Amino acid sequence: MTKVELKKASGPLSEYAQKAKKGPIIVVKSGKPFAAVVPIRNADDETVSLSTDQKFLAIIERSRSRFKREGGVSSREIRRRLKLGS
Repeated sequence: MTKVELKKASGPLSEYAQKAKKGPIIVVKSGKPFAAVVPIRNADDETVSLSTDQKFLAIIERSRSRFKREGGVSSREIRRRLKLGS
């Protein structure tokens, strides 16, 4: 992982994107993490967008908590109930 102070980040974005292939680049502002340049593998635009959406993440967390408390139905069982095959 590489850290770069925002004020000193003067290279083109393409340069940082190339370097990010080796590991995340954390951009810091006044010594605190501000942004990150990380490679995206096997993800589409929507997945990336949702992975940073706080409302969506809260929905997922509530769902996981409820599943832990109450249990759930597996996708295999849903397919069986809907007679969709395996």
